[in-house]
Amino acid sequence: MIEKSRLQIPRPTARPGDDPDFTYLELTPAASDDKPPIGSRTRDIEFLSNELVRVLDDDHSAQGPWDPNLDPEKLQIALRWMLLTRAFDDRMWAIQRQGRISFYMQSRGEEAVSIAQGMALRSGDMCFPSYRNQGLFLYRGVKVVDMMCQCLSNTRDMCRGRQLPIMYHSKAGNVFSISGNLATQFPQAVGWAMASAIKGEDHIAASWLGDGSTAEADFHHALTFAAVYQAPVILNVVNNQWAISTFQGTAGGQRRAFAARGLGLGIPGIRVDGNDLLAVYAVTLWAADRARRGGGPTLIEHVTYRGGAHSTSDDPSKYRPKDEWKAFPLGDPVERLKQHLIKEGHWTEEKHERLWQQLVDDVQAAWKEAQQYGTMTEGPFLDPASMFEDVYAETPTNLESQRRRMQEILSGE
Repeated sequence: MIEKSRLQIPRPTARPGDDPDFTYLELTPAASDDKPPIGSRTRDIEFLSNELVRVLDDDHSAQGPWDPNLDPEKLQIALRWMLLTRAFDDRMWAIQRQGRISFYMQSRGEEAVSIAQGMALRSGDMCFPSYRNQGLFLYRGVKVVDMMCQCLSNTRDMCRGRQLPIMYHSKAGNVFSISGNLATQFPQAVGWAMASAIKGEDHIAASWLGDGSTAEADFHHALTFAAVYQAPVILNVVNNQWAISTFQGTAGGQRRAFAARGLGLGIPGIRVDGNDLLAVYAVTLWAADRARRGGGPTLIEHVTYRGGAHSTSDDPSKYRPKDEWKAFPLGDPVERLKQHLIKEGHWTEEKHERLWQQLVDDVQAAWKEAQQYGTMTEGPFLDPASMFEDVYAETPTNLESQRRRMQEILSGE
């Protein structure tokens, strides 16, 4: 105890030039947490918000009551989706560095969250993603070429050139549009879940945000509404340790896990190893079943690590140790699932390399196709007059007049 009050400034445990230090994470061993019944009271399962649900141990074996016992074929499919996500990310990052798109954000190191949760949710469930959920879009049927076209803002762009790159959506896949305004998806997901409950459906909603976004008011508004109305929703905090250059402790993670944020409202929280696909799948399935049976919301914290820069506009070497990801104690989610399959005799390094090369080639082929619909410098281009569309069922006369005037200007009349 200090002798008098002083302003406390959260500080990361390591900065550039320091050795990485993750002792603050307070990790628990695999298989050390009980799996409670779905109908358990929040007060009886508070331990899940403080400890860490893990299935894969350090030797890559699946252990404990949370093991979902997924078929090897299903795990191989999951590995493929994770690798496709990474191949897509790598290609788009390189393309941005070549000046062929204006902006990009990777999900390197966080692939297990999107793929495991995509597997655990049903097709009728509505997803409200954040900007590192590209794996969720892929899993839910969005083609690589369509995501590339969105980043190019070309004639096949799902957003018709009206959004920042990486702001995907999919009506067919029940994936809501990504928002550049952080945390807005949380109350929207709660509202959608409330509507589903009113209609007597068994569909649930799920939403994602990062550790930094928990400081936004929308995060707390969403928790309040979800708790009061017992909305069937899964609210995910992807704690990747850094909000751009801000350490996760600045958002309040230094003294208590993010999973504990809902306890005061009666919302159960689960802290899970976000780089363990099996654990994420099991926890998500538990929360989804609870929501469908009228148990209300669950707040899940995924402990993971942002393996790359925040975006193409960021240089992480300015604020964190260079090799910090290599030292992250929960490892690489792709490597961990690969090693688990190899250990169980269902995969080999040779198969892995062949699959990776195939996916790299597929992504390259998709890029060639995407360019046929237009690039930033070469047509075909979107008709500028399309900016007046998709707002009103019947275009008002004032906008119609503006559209005609713009067309006259563009035609040189």
